[in-house]
Amino acid sequence: MALSPQFGSLVPSQSQQALATNYLQWTNNGAGAGIPANFADFAQQYLPEIYEQEVERYGNRTLSGFLRMVGAELPMTSDQVIWSEQNRLHIAYDGLTLAGANVINWTGTAAGVVNVISPGATVVVMDDFGNEVKCYVSASTPGAAGVGTITALPYTAATIAAAGLVGLVKVFVYGSEYAKGSTTPNNTSGAGVAANGYVSVTPSFTQFSNNPLIIRNKYVINGSDTAQIGWVEVSTEDGTGGYLWYLKAESETRLRFEDYLEMMCVEGEIAAAASGALGNGQIGSQGLFAAVQARGNVQVGFSAAAGISDFDDILRNLDTQGAIEENMLFLDRQTALDFDDMLAAISSGSSGGTAYGLFENSEEMALNLGFSGFRRGSYDFYKTDWKYLNDASTRGAMTGPNSIEGVLVPAGTTTVYDQILGTNIRRPFLHVRYRASQSDDRRMKSWLTGSVGGAFTSDLDAMEVNFLSERCLVTQAANNFVLFKGV
Repeated sequence: MALSPQFGSLVPSQSQQALATNYLQWTNNGAGAGIPANFADFAQQYLPEIYEQEVERYGNRTLSGFLRMVGAELPMTSDQVIWSEQNRLHIAYDGLTLAGANVINWTGTAAGVVNVISPGATVVVMDDFGNEVKCYVSASTPGAAGVGTITALPYTAATIAAAGLVGLVKVFVYGSEYAKGSTTPNNTSGAGVAANGYVSVTPSFTQFSNNPLIIRNKYVINGSDTAQIGWVEVSTEDGTGGYLWYLKAESETRLRFEDYLEMMCVEGEIAAAASGALGNGQIGSQGLFAAVQARGNVQVGFSAAAGISDFDDILRNLDTQGAIEENMLFLDRQTALDFDDMLAAISSGSSGGTAYGLFENSEEMALNLGFSGFRRGSYDFYKTDWKYLNDASTRGAMTGPNSIEGVLVPAGTTTVYDQILGTNIRRPFLHVRYRASQSDDRRMKSWLTGSVGGAFTSDLDAMEVNFLSERCLVTQAANNFVLFKGV
């Protein structure tokens, strides 16, 4: 018979006993899954052997750092960043048609292209089959876009037709020839140019633009839980630690947000005209992958099995572009191994040895940054693994034709035309623009709201950690970039 009085569920006893009611109960989630049903009681009754530090199961999980290595961050004050890229210096036309014995016209496939070749010019005319002939331009009728003709007299044949050219042709100017005592024809005005007229070629630019996006995130914890102390010590990627679990959650939110800043710049997409996003008011922003896909070079299915030939094809294509001497390769694991196998198959002598020009010829510095350098032809390359392409929670789990296996990024700077300054300036090929002014710097904002943690902005019994940034990526001279895609 129980003694009285009773105090709730606590029953006084004449002897010391180990009862379930004497101890705090754990929720026994493991019962029935290989853990004894009395595990919770056991853990409370006896001193458990519990590791006081969490296991870093996935190591350093942060993905950012790519843009820090390849670019810069510059402020901007507008809703749009606009830049102009210089077009090619020399005059050349593709896809022109032959009309008559020596006449080349701008109709058909060349619609929209303006003829600026003047009489007296010397040109090379070639077709798609390797046939070519050098010609003297005796007459030219430049005019509106998509119209106009040139009369080209071959130096080695009576007519272009006799020279064996067939189909569409390419024409480029390589010089001129004038008679003794002649003068350069004057420029003419009007819709067209006379047969003896001369057309001045003015510098031309192609404009591109991108839009900064507002990226936000927030971590919320109520006031009571900020005082909770656990017995497992937590640690974060940025080196902080302790027994307050919310500190880890807040730190991980911050690190995750920093990754989002880079991932947005890489994955961003401009909203198409009929897209659902645009219909909802989201305009999007062009990231690295989209920019290279639209304006750069795409290499599909790079493999070491093809030997050096696949890579040499890339070099030959780069030769037709800006021919930037130093380039960085950010690759997933398999593509990095393919490069290693490719380089292992050739001797260092035939490949030109190893170079570290970007890192001031310091092998130690290059290797400490995780890069390995090699030289092929007149190009220096520095390759490294890109964690973003290996992480299973991002693109590391993707395979197939839409998978991204790496990217080649030219090092250094390029020349662009600044609309405000009215002059050419030097900018890194790849850089970030963020909104900033004297009143607000939106590169990376963080602030507290609520009534916990030092913030006293409202009567909310919680701490709200807010994160915000407004930025976009500028990919200049994308014709010098290469995107490696799977098959």
